[in-house]
Amino acid sequence: VLCPHENVAVHMAGGFAAMTGRAQAVLVHVDVGSANAALGLHNLFRRRTPVLLLAGRAPVTLHGELTGSRDHYVHYMQDPFDIASLVRPFVKWEYDLAVGINIKEVFRRMHAVAHSAPAGPVYLTLPREVLAQEWASDEVRSYPQADYGPVLRGGCSPEVAASIAARLMAAEKPVVITSYLGRSKDAVAQLEALAHSAGLCVVEHNPVDLNLRRDSVCHAGFDPRKVLPGADLVLLLDVDVPWLGHDNLLAPSAYVVHVDVDPIKRDLPMWGFASHLRLEGDCAAVLREVGVALAARSTAAFEQQVQERLLALQAARAERGERLAQARARPGKHGAIAADYACHCLNHALQPEDIVVNEAVRNAGAVLNHIDRSVPGSYISSAGGGLGYSGAMALGAKLARPQSRVVQIVGDGSFHLGTPTSVYAVAQEQALPIFTVVLDNAGWAAVRNATELVYPQGAAARSMRFQSKLGGPVRRFDAVAAAFGAHGEAVDDPDQLPDAIERYLAALEHGLAALLHVAIGDHAQEGLS
Repeated sequence: VLCPHENVAVHMAGGFAAMTGRAQAVLVHVDVGSANAALGLHNLFRRRTPVLLLAGRAPVTLHGELTGSRDHYVHYMQDPFDIASLVRPFVKWEYDLAVGINIKEVFRRMHAVAHSAPAGPVYLTLPREVLAQEWASDEVRSYPQADYGPVLRGGCSPEVAASIAARLMAAEKPVVITSYLGRSKDAVAQLEALAHSAGLCVVEHNPVDLNLRRDSVCHAGFDPRKVLPGADLVLLLDVDVPWLGHDNLLAPSAYVVHVDVDPIKRDLPMWGFASHLRLEGDCAAVLREVGVALAARSTAAFEQQVQERLLALQAARAERGERLAQARARPGKHGAIAADYACHCLNHALQPEDIVVNEAVRNAGAVLNHIDRSVPGSYISSAGGGLGYSGAMALGAKLARPQSRVVQIVGDGSFHLGTPTSVYAVAQEQALPIFTVVLDNAGWAAVRNATELVYPQGAAARSMRFQSKLGGPVRRFDAVAAAFGAHGEAVDDPDQLPDAIERYLAALEHGLAALLHVAIGDHAQEGLS
């Protein structure tokens, strides 16, 4: 797949891997291509998604000593002292191919490292003279995956599983907080089973994947602050930031169990969340073993307690549902459609198997609160801080699951950063119809919000100048997509939105990518619930 920009190539490979678990290879041009790919590696490294990044290297010989020697001015300009330093913070492994005859062993090694838990990107550089080498095919050994495959995490001991089960039975208010458990379908199933058998209150905080069916009685939304008060047992399951440090509402007596593919967070210099039991393991295996231990110890009294917990969770869900219903019932006005209402309209038109890629940033909560997801793999986002990923990840998801409709929801600020001309060029060339919804609030609202949190009475707040406005007299993001054969339309009237969504979904059925530019209000949406 030829991509006009590295941002699209890397994130597209990430979208494919998010759907399949299989890394794809991305080939970029020397140091400049590596630099353009670095933001994508950051995002995929943080979401623990494997990708194989291959970069050329400037020739090492200068005077024609070998085939491939330097023969161009740029070969001098693109030869940094340490090319791998451009991506080193965001890769698990790096190597420079010194000789071509062992290329299969090198590729098998990088493939095994990328897929070993926790999965992530790897980086290989390829000097031009090495690429030009020739050898007989019978001289090259093979290294099958069966003999050199990845290393995966396991479960826990029966004793540890029994101790967690005992704490579940003794707890009055057990809470689960998770973010990326859903990269494994088995883990989603195991969490749902344990949540219902133990009456667990489950919160997805900054979810990277779908971790629990949103219609589950145990799903308590996305804001840990709403459920942490009174919790006496907290299970952190595959989560990087369970809550913000200054929002810690845990009681001193609360017991915290952390099960994670990387509980020590070895790639985060500082990580300040205490836990009493840390387990490095596969959440699916650990939850399965805890479920077995719980079933072996369950009593009639405990089952009655679980039913009471589930009834309380159902009541809390009903109350939360009332608040959300009130929020989405307010459509906004002409030129300022409410984000909650817009996501509700989109939700009404989507099917369970459709894949939603969420990069709404400031309005990400509207997507989470009002777009129901129930099928594992039907929701993905990024765990990193690099904006401009969603269009290319949508392309990769569509490539991996051509039978599914893929919807990218993005803010206007992130849309600018997503190299959109490259996105729609690939969509057109590869016949990958994705549906993009741009929620346009005329700037980076997150920048304004961050400034106001630190300096609520500061100079920027007093003057209302936050250097975050991107609006102009004419902004037609749909025209960008239309330039590459996509169906494009702008909507600023809430009454017109439902019909516009239907037209866009119809365009997908005809093989066209589509972009809907929605003018939303420049105000804070209702927030996470």
